[in-house]
Amino acid sequence: QVQLVESGGGLVQAGGSLRLSCAASRRTFSNYAMGWFRQAPGKEREFVAAISKSGANTRYADSVKGRFTISRDNAKNTVYLQMNSLKPEDTAVYYCAADPTRTDGSSLIRGYDYWGQGTQVTVSS
Repeated sequence: QVQLVESGGGLVQAGGSLRLSCAASRRTFSNYAMGWFRQAPGKEREFVAAISKSGANTRYADSVKGRFTISRDNAKNTVYLQMNSLKPEDTAVYYCAADPTRTDGSSLIRGYDYWGQGTQVTVSS
């Protein structure tokens, strides 16, 4: 089992940037593909980005492609989400998730076994 703790959320103006971090408890962090998801009020949780175990492969939702970058540092047991050119519609609680099964990160919620508690991102217009 792995515990995930997100940080880095906050309030930012439209056009600004934030970097989210997700720290994992296990030293075998490199055995997990990782993903970021988000959930806005009244909406379903949706895929944002995913990264493979090695970090070589990434995938993004169309809504964030070109603005967000997912990365990982396996030596620090941490995955990041750099968010640039933020828009009010990016406002949501952001969750990181870990998948011990697949090599590449999935875009599906059911592809992940472990979830963090979430961090709030609010983008003002």
